[in-house]
Amino acid sequence: MQRIVLASSNRGKLAEFNALLADSHFQVIPQAELGVDDAEETGLTFVENALLKARHASQITGLPALADDSGLCVAHLRGAPGLYSARYSGNHGNAHANNARLLRELDGVTQEQRGAFFICVLALLWHAEDPAPLIAEGRWHGRVLDAPRGEQGFGYDPLFLAHGQSLSAAELDRDVKNRLSHRGQAMATLHARLAERRD
Repeated sequence: MQRIVLASSNRGKLAEFNALLADSHFQVIPQAELGVDDAEETGLTFVENALLKARHASQITGLPALADDSGLCVAHLRGAPGLYSARYSGNHGNAHANNARLLRELDGVTQEQRGAFFICVLALLWHAEDPAPLIAEGRWHGRVLDAPRGEQGFGYDPLFLAHGQSLSAAELDRDVKNRLSHRGQAMATLHARLAERRD
């Protein structure tokens, strides 16, 4: 089984990755267990940030690294919170404050104008200088609710209603969410890319 470092310290993401990678041939080790701090996210796109994080973890550990960069993009807000989803309120990782700011920004905006999507970009580097990393992307389309609903999930999940669903992302069963979500879609694409590589 191949050891791989997961370049994330987000507990919500780590839980989802553990579920999504449960049947993989990887032994996934969170970067914190190997003494790796979060990389500085200086990219201008989700792809750039995912690569920065994976390269940072691989350089320090010498292991292959899998990184995720993800966020919520709201059309009415020209893609915000976007790259700054985790620190939209100014406090990194404060989901309650981030959600509160998003609701303030959309106050008075009609349901028809609340279109949004979650995006996840995965980057897998086999070593720190890997010139051809595997990149996988998933997008989960829906809209932003007027008020939070549900106790599961993390981040903006209580405010996100996916197209075709009656439950918010925070009300969905975990297995259902993992199958439908941006992260689940990206992971399915990554699995396919890895299968191609083995052929």
